[in-house]
Amino acid sequence: MRAFLNLLRLSWIQLTRHRVRSVLTVLGVASGMFLFTAVETLQRSLAKATEATAADTTLVVYRQNRYCPSTSRLPEHYADEIRRIPGVREVVPVQIVVNNCGASLDVITFRGVPDGLLKKFAPEIKIVGGSEEAWSDRDDGALLGEVFAARRGLKPGDRFDAAGVAVTVSGIIRSPFAQDNNVAYVKLPFLQQASKTGLGVVTQFNVRVDSSKDLKPVSKAIDERFHSDQAPTDTRPEKAFFAETAAELIELIGFTRWLGFGAVVAVGALVANSLLLIVRGRVKENAVLRTLGYPGRAIGTLVLGEGGMLGLIGGFAGVGLASGFLKWQSFTLGNEGQTLAIQPDAFVVVAGISAALALGIFASLWPAWQAMSQPIVKNLRN
Repeated sequence: MRAFLNLLRLSWIQLTRHRVRSVLTVLGVASGMFLFTAVETLQRSLAKATEATAADTTLVVYRQNRYCPSTSRLPEHYADEIRRIPGVREVVPVQIVVNNCGASLDVITFRGVPDGLLKKFAPEIKIVGGSEEAWSDRDDGALLGEVFAARRGLKPGDRFDAAGVAVTVSGIIRSPFAQDNNVAYVKLPFLQQASKTGLGVVTQFNVRVDSSKDLKPVSKAIDERFHSDQAPTDTRPEKAFFAETAAELIELIGFTRWLGFGAVVAVGALVANSLLLIVRGRVKENAVLRTLGYPGRAIGTLVLGEGGMLGLIGGFAGVGLASGFLKWQSFTLGNEGQTLAIQPDAFVVVAGISAALALGIFASLWPAWQAMSQPIVKNLRN
């Protein structure tokens, strides 16, 4: 173990002897890992929003053959009939207004919920600025997700206008669910009037069932109940609803996998090329080390150590910069009223750094083999 640590220390000394070349290689690795981290963050954010789990108990009732919130109009009195269906625990009518229904960055989403039902609609939210009392006291009060507020530079007491809706910020909320952190909650009657849809009409119903086993039978019962009514419904689990309505986002994000693959290939090629140049420029030094008693595997370990360090340092730099940038900018992708928050998490950071280290070592294998197999006498003569 001590010998291995000594070899790593020697690898570090070798890298610092050629600082310009090492720094340029690290910068190249960091650039590739920046792109890789951004792509992985997109993929993981999408997976969280669309992959069903056993803990999912929420259904979304939407107008049949309607996708954009502005085209989905359901009578609010449907809520009373949905509550009578066996397996239904809670029904919350929701009005949704967005500034752009197509796929876009920085979408603004208003969610109107009945006064007193906010905690039932989103029980996980916590108010971290302002107060719920201030929201209750004003008809035009809004509770903003903390990411939304930070992106817009808003704080309690401020007013802002978007999508034809003017509100006063009553509080800032925080939630473990990314979508809640990127929307504005307002009172249902206020949003119905502000959006000119009229009282008694909502965009959708969020239905909580007793268990995940009830999702399918309850959704079927709801659609059968309103099949021949004035506004037939289309009921799906919340994550399935997101996956279908955000199909354009999913297709776009799926393409980014090729960008991530390209970044990985570029990082591997960059490290391999740099180490090949190092090995060829250090022919005599390696021959001297072999003459002094260093076995071939020790010379190979030196090269592998240099590759691993280049990958690790570049990985830390690229992943750290990408994570900081994405958290600072708080990007969101929106489509048809659904928002996807692009936020890196610990898994993406660990995976990115681990991938950079593994790429550095893998790219070093061929240069290490060349360094081990070089003839000592011939190298000394050169």
